[in-house]
Amino acid sequence: MSETLIDAQFQKGPIPVLRAARALRFMQPGEKLRVLFTDQPSLHEFREFCKLTGHALIAASEAKGVFSVSVKCGGVA
Repeated sequence: MSETLIDAQFQKGPIPVLRAARALRFMQPGEKLRVLFTDQPSLHEFREFCKLTGHALIAASEAKGVFSVSVKCGGVA
């Protein structure tokens, strides 16, 4: 199963989360989405988004100022 990638680097919050939400609407349950972003507060926004929508935040990391989150589509939202 492939992973969809969204590059939202240098976009301020809430744009990275909104782009992820839009992509997840068209994904099947179990599919994975990876988002790259540089806006640190968006990390907290992704955690809250996943709690509220039923998607699973399966990984989060940071390297050289670029954050990466992997979200598993929960089929809700």
